[in-house]
Amino acid sequence: MGSVSPSAREHIPGATPTGLLDTTPHDTNRHDPLRHDTTRHDTAPHDRPTVAAAGTALDGGGPARPLRGRDRELARLDGLLGRARDGHGGALTVIGGPGTGKSALLGTAVRKAGTSFLVLRARGVRQESAVPYAGLHRVLRPIADLMERFPSVRQGGVPPLALYAEVCSLLAESAAERPVLCWIDDAHRLDRVSLEALAFAARRLADVPVAVLFAARPGPPGSAVAECLDDIPRLALEPLDEAASVRVLQDLTCGALDEEAASEVAEPSGGNPLALAELAGALTPEQLSGTAPPPRSLPQGSALRAHYRRRYLRLTTGARRLVLLAAADDRLELTTLSRAAALDGIDPRELEWARASGLVEIDGGRVDMPSALVRSCLYADASPAERRAVHDLLARALEGEWHAPRRSWHRAAPADEPDDALADDLACAAETSRSTGMHADASRLWERAASLSTRPEVRAERYLAAAHEAWAAGRGRRARVLLRRVRPLTSDTSPALAGRTDLLHGDIEFCDGLPVMAQWILREAAERLAEASPADPAPALDALLRASAAADATGDHHYYGAIVTQALTLTTRPLPDGATPSPVVELIHDYFAGMAAAGVNRRGEAVRRLRRVLKLVETIDSAGLHRTDLRTWACAAAVVIGDDRRARDLAARAVAAARNDGGAVGLPRAMTLLAHCEMYLGRYPAAESTAREGLRLSMAAGQRNQLIEQRAVLALLAAFRGDRATALSCLDGLAEEGGRRELIRATSFEPWALACLDLADDRAEDAAARLRQPAGSGSGHPVLRLLAIPHLVEACVRMGEREPARRAFAAFERWAGYGRGPARAALAERCRALLATDEETAHHHYEEALRLHEDGDSAFELARTALLYGHRLRRDRRPRDARPHLRNAAQIFQQAGAEPWAARARAELRAAGETLNGPAPAGGGAGRGPLDALTAQQLQIARLVAAGATNREIAARLVISPRTVDGHLRNIFTRLGLRSRIELARLLR
Repeated sequence: MGSVSPSAREHIPGATPTGLLDTTPHDTNRHDPLRHDTTRHDTAPHDRPTVAAAGTALDGGGPARPLRGRDRELARLDGLLGRARDGHGGALTVIGGPGTGKSALLGTAVRKAGTSFLVLRARGVRQESAVPYAGLHRVLRPIADLMERFPSVRQGGVPPLALYAEVCSLLAESAAERPVLCWIDDAHRLDRVSLEALAFAARRLADVPVAVLFAARPGPPGSAVAECLDDIPRLALEPLDEAASVRVLQDLTCGALDEEAASEVAEPSGGNPLALAELAGALTPEQLSGTAPPPRSLPQGSALRAHYRRRYLRLTTGARRLVLLAAADDRLELTTLSRAAALDGIDPRELEWARASGLVEIDGGRVDMPSALVRSCLYADASPAERRAVHDLLARALEGEWHAPRRSWHRAAPADEPDDALADDLACAAETSRSTGMHADASRLWERAASLSTRPEVRAERYLAAAHEAWAAGRGRRARVLLRRVRPLTSDTSPALAGRTDLLHGDIEFCDGLPVMAQWILREAAERLAEASPADPAPALDALLRASAAADATGDHHYYGAIVTQALTLTTRPLPDGATPSPVVELIHDYFAGMAAAGVNRRGEAVRRLRRVLKLVETIDSAGLHRTDLRTWACAAAVVIGDDRRARDLAARAVAAARNDGGAVGLPRAMTLLAHCEMYLGRYPAAESTAREGLRLSMAAGQRNQLIEQRAVLALLAAFRGDRATALSCLDGLAEEGGRRELIRATSFEPWALACLDLADDRAEDAAARLRQPAGSGSGHPVLRLLAIPHLVEACVRMGEREPARRAFAAFERWAGYGRGPARAALAERCRALLATDEETAHHHYEEALRLHEDGDSAFELARTALLYGHRLRRDRRPRDARPHLRNAAQIFQQAGAEPWAARARAELRAAGETLNGPAPAGGGAGRGPLDALTAQQLQIARLVAAGATNREIAARLVISPRTVDGHLRNIFTRLGLRSRIELARLLR
């Protein structure tokens, strides 16, 4: 806490000579501006209109635009205001550079507070920053009538502690009737005394309903913000990400910009909301319609651009040159900057001036700028001569072969006219960057090479290469923007180029857009590629394979059939000069023919064709033509014919090949496929590990559709364990997002997962209802509906509905008959055991199922079958035979973290005459819950009673007599000390 200088004790404008705020009687007959200020926005921060446009309306009236990309920050505000409503105070400092939306965030806080809060406000003003008490004067005006009880605030000449303590008391007193929101915008411009007093109070209001919000720019060590607000919780405003920036621009232009155009417009903004607003406001009608290129920098009249320009011009000539060198290279090393400075004769000490200005940051050996926005503003303001000079210096200072691509970039950067020599040099540099996995650099180099190329066809090829590299770098929106530049350069005379453009566009739509659109785009690509290469249908067939994957993701198997027909027409078309089809074409032909046969239940032909696919992929691999994509299609063929182990092996090899390729495009899809294969085999821990890694890779690659697929797999795996919290977390928003993208396969996981949770919670009716949903209600993917049938059979049998279970199982039995793998054969045997009516048949099928589970290394499904088998043995009055199976099941469930299933296994063990100690109770003691006194059957009856079932309904469900139910119920009441069904229901809730 600082001391108050003598000048701080002098009066300020609006106050009497005797103190900060005077409410003595001689003033009461005059108009008092402290009591009747209704024209200065008492309820919202004052801010620039452009920031309001980018964030929220700040004038207290009219509809507010949503704050995009600020969910974390809004949650912090909600927490602060919520605590104030509950009677507890707190403080928060919002830190951010100019235009980051600090005022918009404060405005949102005011709106959230509403009329239930008393709002006190002040905004730091540069002209009053040296006037002591000016900030307090503005903050305390609405509560001037409380000053009578706080003389230290009214009078000058008091010690700082007395003043600060009474400000604290005054704020607490003002919260006597309703909570208080006190906000201070531009706190870095507030006078020091006021800032110290408000910070002092903010630290001491934890027990009163006062929320204090400061908004300030970051200050250097020793500044008022750094010293006064250092120990108050901070909320740093980071730049908006690309998605949020795009949505802000679409809000500002009322949807006139599509995602790709908005992404391109947002580039110079660096995610700064004010910059986005300035860019949106400067767009011409031609730029809005897409007929003119977007702006490459902020407009000339930009407030942000002027702000950074003023800071830049305060520097010495040498420091300016160093700042401009950093602006011209976003990967500048300190050694390179030092060499460039030496070449230009700049004193090394100038770097400290540049660094002190805040326009340059040095982190270890790297030189950077505070943000992409600062870089774009300063580079745009540099003259052409200045740009040429810094790029020439950097090209000369970059030494070493590994810097060759960057040297090429800097040599070409100042060029403002097409130059084929420079373009060719950039193309070579792009190839070098691509070969080393620097896809983002390669994309930028290809794009610049295209802009400098004179021939349209060469320019188109290079823009397409730039789009490929942008997609490989995980920048799907940028890739789409580059593809838009290719299309005007393609014509009917270049179907191959148009086809390859559509192929990439379709791939992006499949992984990160609308797969239903990808189907159409990829079919058009196939037509163009077939026209361009009649002698080799392989490129066209590759496009159709991708289209079939998109159709499968959307669950549109009518369209899938049309794709198959188109592919088979291509593969059976006569080749010129008696040529024979390549092994790749043969593989694709057999793949589509086999899938078509499987779709109409021609089992023999399907198995023959798809097994040939598995042989051909090995032939192609042995010839050295390692095609990752062909392995994925062969994997799908192996799944259809039931060779799950072979499918898993092919998926693992596809993942390994994608890793070796170094690109991020194919790896997420391969990981999704591998996770599915591990799950089909019942190897759930491996599947979960693969899905989690796939989730991370999908996020990094910008493939949102693959991310949704991985979340769906993780939700189902958690549901298998009965882990409701994890499953619901993974499913949160999945149906909405997947439905919007028409990802029927991914959304079909949700009812299956919820049904598994219901089974774990012994709610068979709910599980069956979910799994019986018609295809149009979200569980419409036919393959997943088949895979879920064993759970539907179990639910129906537990409900006593054997005939519907038999009908459902018939479809699964036919499909399982395709394969020779143990996983699905084991599930089929388990279903037969559940459906068996006689003891001997049921025991035979259970034993066979257990043997197949062991052969398939599926521990969790073995435990599920062992639990069902143990239950059947116990019901058949063979508790001694049941106990080993139940004991094994309980141990496996406990190791897998499947506590609901482990609890059921322990309950069955108790009913069979043995107790298996489970985990200690949550309280840590050795006490047992009241329900532990019940047998397994008594516990089941108790749950049914709590659910509202009658004795007769329970008897039908458990296949026992109503008299037996009545006897069990009397024993339950006796053991639990209850007297009625209502008390039992309350206990079980």
